[in-house]
Amino acid sequence: MSDQNAVPWWLPADWQVPGIRAGTTLRCGLGQSLPPFDRLNLGLNCGDQAQDVVANRRALQLALGLPSEPRWLRQVHGTGVTRIDRVSGSVVPITADAAVTALPGQVLAILSADCMPVLLAADDGREVAAAHAGWRGLAAGVIAGTVAAMQTPAERLQAWLGPAAGPQAYEVDEPVRSAFLGQDPQADLGFRPGRAGHYWLDLYAIARAQLARLGIQQVSGGQHCTISEPQRFFSYRRDTRCGRMASLIWMS
Repeated sequence: MSDQNAVPWWLPADWQVPGIRAGTTLRCGLGQSLPPFDRLNLGLNCGDQAQDVVANRRALQLALGLPSEPRWLRQVHGTGVTRIDRVSGSVVPITADAAVTALPGQVLAILSADCMPVLLAADDGREVAAAHAGWRGLAAGVIAGTVAAMQTPAERLQAWLGPAAGPQAYEVDEPVRSAFLGQDPQADLGFRPGRAGHYWLDLYAIARAQLARLGIQQVSGGQHCTISEPQRFFSYRRDTRCGRMASLIWMS
């Protein structure tokens, strides 16, 4: 595919890292899933027909010209990080919420439908990572754990924040805020008061602050809201029964 920006089913990462390709799938323009999973659902465990999801994954691999099948994870909203240091023929998903590799051709994948995908790359293109950062993982430190698992110094990393529930639409309650503040009092910058006992949560602001404290200054993305853009993104918060987008990163 010559121009990823020209297709309606792929949102490329807006960064410039040599030899790295990355981005997030959109819900339309490719795939065969039927409503409410229409069309490019890539999640096997959300109620869609398995044969349609498998077909969608194959179509994605062909359309992007992926060098290998994505390394899907069994995500549990935790902080587990796996390093992929060798080629494996296994198709069994690893239980983790982040992955790191320095192997060219290994495609890392994060599934989401409101949670924030965080993609990381060394500025010389020699190492990449992908993290699933919903509010639970973000509060518990999944970004810091992912950076710690990388061999590249933090100051030489770039980050891209993929589509997630946006600060104008993502309302949470006091226990969520308390979970963040219990780990990091500075996380209060990501909360804006809403109705009684509730707050509007800015995942992007908290992620940027965490990345900055780790020494990562080059951060892009974070402009989209999965909840308020129904034509482009799946959203569990908006629809409950829905598909999943995939955020991918690999060294080409």
